[in-house]
Amino acid sequence: MPIQTQSVDYQADGLAMKGHLATDTAGAGRRPGVLVFPEAFGLGAHAKQRAERLAALGYVALAGDLHGGQYLTSGPEEAMGLLAPLREAPARIRARADAALTALLAHPDVDPGRVAAIGFCFGGTMALELARAGAALGAVVGFHSGLGTKAPQDARNIRGKVLVCIGADDPAVDGASRVAFEAEMREARVNWQMSLYGGTVHAFTNPDADKLGRPEMAAYNAQADARSWAEMRGLFDEVFAA
Repeated sequence: MPIQTQSVDYQADGLAMKGHLATDTAGAGRRPGVLVFPEAFGLGAHAKQRAERLAALGYVALAGDLHGGQYLTSGPEEAMGLLAPLREAPARIRARADAALTALLAHPDVDPGRVAAIGFCFGGTMALELARAGAALGAVVGFHSGLGTKAPQDARNIRGKVLVCIGADDPAVDGASRVAFEAEMREARVNWQMSLYGGTVHAFTNPDADKLGRPEMAAYNAQADARSWAEMRGLFDEVFAA
């Protein structure tokens, strides 16, 4: 089916953001909207392609910007340097995520009562922080997502269902992080699920992860990619059912 894409400009946290909007031109009427937040490196091909895949499924999808102007970092060191101050200030993460949500809701085909957010790596952190801020999201999905937050008490504000898909051998999201997240979700009585994929490390949804040359840290896993995407689709079917 024909997919139309366009850039969407918006402001957030003092930055000029440029998102990537994807829609199915054959669709008619209002439909669910999905935010897609990118990895730590910034809004690149991976998140854009995921937005387009969602559009092909009938959603209006907006891949949100991270660093402003669709800036892509030169590598992990620069990315971690840019993210370090954000990790200490959840309000700034939430501001960047919420501005993307506002941009998505401005699209005339989006049903504001049926919205979800997904994210990859730090993008998963963004989606979770947006939910912790109390955004009206029916579902939140994190793929190899950062789980920690400086404000775990805000989980009580989560209004939708949460799914996090994690590599069981991901050194960036270790067992202690998973246990802490589970405790946070339990304490807040969130409707949540965590799926673990054996023999799987970080960035398992992105074929370009292998280019980092650090297979012990980040590597594509086609099976975990397919399984986690299917779980996301099942959750969306559940929460967006008419």
